[in-house]
Amino acid sequence: MTEKKRARRAFDAAFKLQVVRMVRDQGLSVGQVCRDMNLTDSGVRRWLEQFDEEAAGRPGAGKPLTAEQQRIRQLEAENRQLKSDNDLPKKSVGLLCPGTEVIHALITQWAGKASIKQLCRVLDVSRSGYYARRQRGPRTCAQAAHAKAVFEASGRSYGSRRMSAALRAQGLNVGRHRARTLMRSHALQPRWRRKFVHTTDSRHGLPVAANVLDRQFRPAAPNRAWVSDITYIRTRSGWLYLAAVLDLYSRRVVGWAMAPSMPAQLVCQALNMAIVSRRPAAGLIVHSDRGSQYASSEHAALIASNGLVASMSRKGNCWDNAVMERFFLNLKMERVWQRDYANHAEAMIDVADYIACFYNPVRLHSTLGYRSPVEHERHAEHTH
Repeated sequence: MTEKKRARRAFDAAFKLQVVRMVRDQGLSVGQVCRDMNLTDSGVRRWLEQFDEEAAGRPGAGKPLTAEQQRIRQLEAENRQLKSDNDLPKKSVGLLCPGTEVIHALITQWAGKASIKQLCRVLDVSRSGYYARRQRGPRTCAQAAHAKAVFEASGRSYGSRRMSAALRAQGLNVGRHRARTLMRSHALQPRWRRKFVHTTDSRHGLPVAANVLDRQFRPAAPNRAWVSDITYIRTRSGWLYLAAVLDLYSRRVVGWAMAPSMPAQLVCQALNMAIVSRRPAAGLIVHSDRGSQYASSEHAALIASNGLVASMSRKGNCWDNAVMERFFLNLKMERVWQRDYANHAEAMIDVADYIACFYNPVRLHSTLGYRSPVEHERHAEHTH
């Protein structure tokens, strides 16, 4: 009786790959694998040859890959990619919640460990953004640092126009739109609150001067026309009133006075400070509203004794003194509304600091070609 032939076994590609991995990756010998898995030596060696040919780019000595072989190779590539991704400290970076700039710096640092494409994919940033920032390099960081410094120095009040002008004055080529982008990306946004208190009492029988100024807000030289007015400042101890005098040529505040009440003496103190510090020639126009303080005999006498010319706005027309109103609005938006003054003394110190240390020497005015009042007057002295 003849011996029955042993049935031929069929092995799929996954099983063959597993056997090859045992030899190639686990270091087992062909003989040991054959004994353990009941395989023939020639079959295993043939699988190893096929694997080597495919790895060398010569699958099956020129034979096309089957669909199953293509799928296996795809899975191997994906496994290699996952292993490579896991070698990168993605999880620890995520726990730190870094900004885009930090992530870009890490990509540059790890560039030798993986490709830029892989690093950008793993860290979830765009390659175009990374390369754009690398081209900008330290320039953008310098712009951001200067923008933050300018914003803080302005009392957190500058918008994009003044920010752009201030950065250009420091030698940085930053336009308005670039300044706006810098401010938005670093949350440099001024916040203001509006309040209103009525300070003008024109219901009186005192003599009123004509509107000599007539909205001529651009005199040709300093000390030709001044404007003046009173405003209020809230403190926890009650209202504080500020009387100020402003030179229309340079928008410089040339005199001011503060008190818990607003008698005629308050506006006279502010005007006297301006006269003593500026020593104007006779004929200078001093414009104000029709308030009782400015129509008082004390204020009129001070104007007349110094050879100045009184001018008053038309009744109920705030535009006749618009420049002074604008200064008060700037003062409140950029300083007063950002503070909570405990008492009058604290408010007086802070307002004086705003006028003398920021508004006059530092703050950029669009009307003056983005120069400060002090700088504008110096510029006029050099050009005339």
